[in-house]
Amino acid sequence: MKIKSLTLALLASAAFVSCSDDFLQDKKSYDNVNEDAYNYYEGALGRLADIYSWCLPNASADPGHRNNSTGNADAQSKCTEEYCGFGDFVDPQKTIGTNGNYSIPDYFQGQANSIQTNAWGRIRNINDVIRGISGGNLSQEQKNELLGQAYFLRAWCYYNFLKWYGGVPIITEVLEANEGSFTPRASTKATIDFICADLDRANEMLAPYTTNGGWSDSNNYGRVTSGTALALKGRVLLLWASPIFNRNNDEQRWKDAYEMIKASIPVINSCGYGLAYENDPGTNASNWAKMFTDNLPNKEAVFITLHNNVDKPGPGAPDYRKYNSWEHGVRPSNAWGGGGKTPSAMMVDLFPMSDGKRPANGSMNKIYTTLDASGITYDESLPFMNRDPRFYRTFAFPGVRWTFEGDTPTEGHKNKFKGDNYELWNYVWYAKAEDRDNIESGNNYGPDGLLGNAKGFYIRKRSNDIETGAPKLYIFDASNGFQRSANSYMEIRYAEVLLNYAEAACGAGHMSEAVEQLKRIRSRVYPADKLETSLPSNLAGNQAACMAAVLYERQIELAYEGKRFDDMRRWMLFDGGVNVPAGAPSTWTLTGWGGNTCSYLGFPAFNGQRRDNLEFRVKADYNNGLGADKYGNNPDDADPLKGQNRPTALNLKDDFSKNNQLENLKTFYTTYLERNKKKGDPYDSNHTELFIDFKPQFYILGFTQGVQTSNEGLQQTMGWNDYNTGGQGTFDPLAE
Repeated sequence: MKIKSLTLALLASAAFVSCSDDFLQDKKSYDNVNEDAYNYYEGALGRLADIYSWCLPNASADPGHRNNSTGNADAQSKCTEEYCGFGDFVDPQKTIGTNGNYSIPDYFQGQANSIQTNAWGRIRNINDVIRGISGGNLSQEQKNELLGQAYFLRAWCYYNFLKWYGGVPIITEVLEANEGSFTPRASTKATIDFICADLDRANEMLAPYTTNGGWSDSNNYGRVTSGTALALKGRVLLLWASPIFNRNNDEQRWKDAYEMIKASIPVINSCGYGLAYENDPGTNASNWAKMFTDNLPNKEAVFITLHNNVDKPGPGAPDYRKYNSWEHGVRPSNAWGGGGKTPSAMMVDLFPMSDGKRPANGSMNKIYTTLDASGITYDESLPFMNRDPRFYRTFAFPGVRWTFEGDTPTEGHKNKFKGDNYELWNYVWYAKAEDRDNIESGNNYGPDGLLGNAKGFYIRKRSNDIETGAPKLYIFDASNGFQRSANSYMEIRYAEVLLNYAEAACGAGHMSEAVEQLKRIRSRVYPADKLETSLPSNLAGNQAACMAAVLYERQIELAYEGKRFDDMRRWMLFDGGVNVPAGAPSTWTLTGWGGNTCSYLGFPAFNGQRRDNLEFRVKADYNNGLGADKYGNNPDDADPLKGQNRPTALNLKDDFSKNNQLENLKTFYTTYLERNKKKGDPYDSNHTELFIDFKPQFYILGFTQGVQTSNEGLQQTMGWNDYNTGGQGTFDPLAE
């Protein structure tokens, strides 16, 4: 790879501060250094802090060459069941022409003229740190402590190349920008070996500092550990064993992943990580919900990005602000939030029932048909009845408490609740019949000051719910709502480690071990007397059913954490892997899993489907045209149900089996409300429904024209047009 326009020069010098003050505060720019900086611990530590700041996942940013998906409604998540709206890869109105052209995201390069905004600029920065520390005057112990972290961060960057492109150029030196330098793409296997070697170095170097319960200095919390390195290595080997790269289902790859992950568990545990609240589900999965906003250190957080809620600095003062915008984004507008995030109706409907099994009826009754169906009838008009406890902690809907600390103002059209008594009532009504019956109309109104900002369902997961007993991590005020949130983001949590273990064990033929990991995960969702029966009975003896159970559990457990699109790609769930790009060699044909991963799993191919939203609207008998579009001094007067007594909103602190809250809410719904389908995925210009269309080229991406123009000689991926040669790509990411 030859980078033609990347600025690669480091500038003069910088002052450094000790990391012992606060790790977050040290994540600022130390690019302006000279080689002497590496002769001092504080200087080397500052350079390491800088590459942390550019490499850690950003919970508030859209995916790109620098950031992966973190669960927002971004271009990747909108290619899954989680959100409606066509992401970059599923729009049927975008076609691949005869020359292979397609407008695709660039996850390979970024801005070509900046060392900080170019993906390979980050690699160069990391290589500079590795070179500088290795050649500096620090003690070997100090070098190992810092180098272990740098090797992990380099592996993390390469992993994010790997999952999109397969093999990429492997660069371990600080290259100077000149026309003669060129590094070709390595094979996918060589790239994986390189990543794993870096992670093995990180594990070995960090072991003396982190395998006795984690970093001994609490100010170092948030830094990677030996356990972090091995957890990422497990994810890498699982990717290599998955259908996207393992078309013939080579069992040895599954065995390698299984043996490695199993052996890593004790080391990961020794770093202080574990399954938070194992065997302690609380009430309605309260401890599972609390885990996302729990006190630090959080044993669940194997790879974490920290945030803070400090105020804006004064003139000339250093700016240490690092907020997490998730809390503000998920909260409804009448709670002074950002308006809320809307899950698709598909995601709402596919959650398990309260017995742990998949719904046997309704629109999602064809998912994971290799698994036992629930014996509980699912009524889509009452989606909150008898669901997996995680349902109530993942979604919010009309008639549920969702409290917070802070009082909202009463002026304008905001609600008049105190935060500690906030109830969400987001049913809607229409002022005009033509809007009521128009699936595309957004002219609906919600009560309690929601007005036109009401959403049919809200995503609640990862919100800082004070009723779980979690500490308040946000600073609430009526001007900014929840924007100053210090909630951390977990890129790898311990539950994923166990799910990776379960998947690898299943693929290697150890289904009983896989089932045990699923039980551990569910032990903080289901009470002990229901845990055994919450899983299908045939998993230990049926590999296809066992794998389906693992993937279903991943889909529920990791929902809205930015993981689903990666899972769908590596398991080729858009078409089952039955299609290959034109001109691809025979080795690209899926021969494992019966030639169709979707059929194998009992999962309907995602292509050809569409996602829509849902709302609960006031029944026509009560929506009697009060002129809700003409607000007077009190807009709530337009609510058709104002004169009706609402039931007590669901309090998730209560055991639903010991009170009538669910039944009372059910009566309210059946009397006054009806479920209504609303537009989710787009329609064409004739208002005709469009359906998901993921092209086979998108399983392994090619390079954009900008990338190829900046990197002459870089081989294009097969199935993609080579802009430099005018022909087709020649790089085979499946060749070893």
